[in-house]
Amino acid sequence: MNSEKKSPITSAPLRSAGQSIVEQQLKLIEGSFLWALMFAAMMGAMAAAEWLRFWNQTPPQPWLFTSVFLAALVFAAHRTLSVRRELRRLRMARDGERAVGEFLEKLRADGYQVFHDLVGDGFNLDHVLIGPAGVFTIETKTYSKPAKGKAELTFDGERVKIGHWEPDRNPVIQARAQVGWLQALLKETTGRDFPVHPVIVYPGWFIRSEGRPKRPIWVLNPKALPKYLANAEPKLTKEEIQLASYHLSRFVRVEEERRRVKRSR
Repeated sequence: MNSEKKSPITSAPLRSAGQSIVEQQLKLIEGSFLWALMFAAMMGAMAAAEWLRFWNQTPPQPWLFTSVFLAALVFAAHRTLSVRRELRRLRMARDGERAVGEFLEKLRADGYQVFHDLVGDGFNLDHVLIGPAGVFTIETKTYSKPAKGKAELTFDGERVKIGHWEPDRNPVIQARAQVGWLQALLKETTGRDFPVHPVIVYPGWFIRSEGRPKRPIWVLNPKALPKYLANAEPKLTKEEIQLASYHLSRFVRVEEERRRVKRSR
């Protein structure tokens, strides 16, 4: 693949509710609290070193403190680069989910209910669709793509590859595990069996299919999803859509309240 990369998100997603407040909170924490705490810790360490020197009547040791400083500087530089890479990755993943979320919201006009970021035990579902064609989990995978040339990945029915590179965590296995969790949740809350179909979307990428999956799954560019839904046979009535949506909404609100209470303790 070309070494130059660019984001697959060509336009910035719309801002979400409360985003300005979140940004102010992060700015306050990063710009005031953390730096003040680090400065206080550094001054405390210097004061402690001076008191030890005073009590022990030892001469200054500039080489020792210089060595400690250089080691700390190397560690800080390494940590900073690592954090910057992770923040860049998270920012791109966040923008990908937001862009797909905005795209999915348009499907409400076709009778679909849309849910975002359902949190399970140690994992989350990026999006869930409930509508005439059934219940769908939508897993968003946002990868940087070549600055030049065609951004293409292959799906052989069980694995996704970008050139010769294959993700360490197979997204197909991940998506199917999410389906099992959502099916069990809907069965428990509604008393009904709702078939759930997994979907993996790659914003900005062209997907070339080279094999049949052993179990149904769609691996798509999100722009292709409306066509797939339109061509699918109707599976749910309006009453079934309302039933599943109501219980899923209730689950989300109960879980959010539980997490809010846990954070406040």
